[in-house]
Amino acid sequence: MTRVLIIDDDQSILNYLRLFLLQTGKFEIETLNDSKKAFQVIEKGNFDILLLDMYMPSVSGLDILKYLKDRKIDHITIVLTGVEDIDLAIAAMKLGTFEYFLKPIDDNKLMEVLETAIEKVKIKNMSRETLSIKALNHPEAFREIVTRSEKIIEIFHLVEKIAVTDSSVLIWGESGTGKELIAKAIHKLSGRKDKKFITVNAGVFANEIFSSEFFGHTKGAFTGAVSDKKGLIEEADGGALFLDEIGELSLPIQVKLLRVLQEGDFYRVGSTKKFTADVRIIVATNKDLFEEIQNGRFRKDLFFRLNINSIYLPPLRDRKVDIDFLANHFLQIFNQKYDKHIDGISDAVLNHLKNYSFPGNVRELMNIINSAVIIESSKEIKKNSLPHYFLETIKTTDIVNNSFALKSIQEVEKEHIQKVLALKDWNKTHASKALGISRVSLIAKIKKYNLE
Repeated sequence: MTRVLIIDDDQSILNYLRLFLLQTGKFEIETLNDSKKAFQVIEKGNFDILLLDMYMPSVSGLDILKYLKDRKIDHITIVLTGVEDIDLAIAAMKLGTFEYFLKPIDDNKLMEVLETAIEKVKIKNMSRETLSIKALNHPEAFREIVTRSEKIIEIFHLVEKIAVTDSSVLIWGESGTGKELIAKAIHKLSGRKDKKFITVNAGVFANEIFSSEFFGHTKGAFTGAVSDKKGLIEEADGGALFLDEIGELSLPIQVKLLRVLQEGDFYRVGSTKKFTADVRIIVATNKDLFEEIQNGRFRKDLFFRLNINSIYLPPLRDRKVDIDFLANHFLQIFNQKYDKHIDGISDAVLNHLKNYSFPGNVRELMNIINSAVIIESSKEIKKNSLPHYFLETIKTTDIVNNSFALKSIQEVEKEHIQKVLALKDWNKTHASKALGISRVSLIAKIKKYNLE
């Protein structure tokens, strides 16, 4: 059974949670109402999931979260608090909190989160031999994702567990990490697999247009609305809607999306008639939603509603084991596409690829190999066939390494983006393609680094 430690200074809460969880027959329970003893109990490591109150005398919940993070103690933590404090919630989430609940606690929602936590515990406890593609129940669902990274395979196992539920899913990760591929895998494994899977990129619509496209509109609702039109959410009825770049949505549309998630109903633009749709919502973002919440650009209630099931996709630079594997995979694809017969990639090129930070992640690697295959005339991809911007970047990296002048990833990214923009005569569309990121993401980075 899954072992749960509950820390709360309110004994009545401890008694209630203990009884509630024991009745499920899935948990072994230990409780603690004196937070001063928390570190001592935690060090024993006799639990898998921690239910933690925030406001306690002497040692607060935040103190305990910092202790867990500083010592790299890997337990699933669910925060329970009686005070609505957005800054505290964000601080807790940044420290690795799995979920955040306000008291009084909704038993059904708590159990839903605990069920997901149980599966994460099971996956974490699997041996490396067991945690493999072969051990998946439905490996065919992940056929589009090429990997040998343990981090990604662990995500596959989690996806199999999440997919069979009907809850919304939030997928985090930088541009080019494969968020849409994970969303497709979730749909393929769900009970809705035979229904529609509709993809919407929130970043490509102006917010006024998005509202009409998403919810639909009635005839005469605005200039050009010559007839009633179903929105994407109605088109996806019975299936799933993948909403990419959700961080781009305006606050008014976030309110409407929250209503759909909570109530299942909505209004077309220009109509007072209520419509309903049975849709599973899967969303993705490359933004730091904690920062967006703090800056008032993203609703905290929508975030917590979406974050019931959360998947983080690590960037390519954090799973270097995949770089040469993917490079050779793309080589075969583009050999076939361009009727080329290149046998392999030189060791020098592979070495440069492995030492590159890949701000555009897998998509950028694919574009680099695509370009190299077109240019290369020999039987092996060599350095001179690589894109010019990439050669300039690795040349700069070599200079930096030789002079021991260390730079942050952000400084390197800024310089890299600036060089690509210059090479593309500041054409944002061409530069975003070269970088392997969306035009919206590029514009956001230009503003972030004050490049204009």
